[in-house]
Amino acid sequence: MPNWELHNCCNRDQVTFLVTVGVFTVVILALWRTVLLTPFKLITVFLHEASHAIACKLTCGQVEGIQVHANEGGVTQTRGGVYWLILPAGYLGSSFWGLALILASTDLVAARVAAGCLVLALFIVLFIAKNWTLRGLCIGFIIFLAIVWVLQETTTVRILRYVILFIGVMNSLFSVYDIYDDLISRRVNSSDAEKFAEICPCCTGVGWGVIWGMISFLCLCGSVYLGLVILS
Repeated sequence: MPNWELHNCCNRDQVTFLVTVGVFTVVILALWRTVLLTPFKLITVFLHEASHAIACKLTCGQVEGIQVHANEGGVTQTRGGVYWLILPAGYLGSSFWGLALILASTDLVAARVAAGCLVLALFIVLFIAKNWTLRGLCIGFIIFLAIVWVLQETTTVRILRYVILFIGVMNSLFSVYDIYDDLISRRVNSSDAEKFAEICPCCTGVGWGVIWGMISFLCLCGSVYLGLVILS
């Protein structure tokens, strides 16, 4: 039975998990404004836009194109679908992928599946990308993950789980920051939250930003808790 109350925490695996998440968090925050994190920020933007696209397809819409820009912006062009589900899917979906990747890192088989799914998603998007920044990002990360996979399987360099964990932590932190920066600290009339407020006027765009931000932060905390449960 899962140890939901985390009795006798923490064993060696749990300590390693907590320390690694902590170190990755410190490294990410320390390097936040540097070009070293730009590829990982762009992969987070990619997952944000991919979440819009997935919500569109699941609600019988059509995805006409996806763009990710070098300035860490992005856009997904859709037609049809359920608009009030497509709009929040970007931020909330990005938080979900962060949670999923963090949990996948707790097991090598799950990490392999996560890496494979990410490569498949990048390969599919490569053919519907509308700009070269996204095409280059897809090709670059496919090559990067392939190299990590080969090192994992053929050498003593066992880093696949840590790469998946880093991408998950990066995605979760960037999602929370992006919501605060885009939806709460400044008002952007074209933001997803402002558009969502036009459909669901019970909250302002800032109000929806706060709600989405809380959900995103809870996903980050929940991923750490569930990771400890899995490793108990």
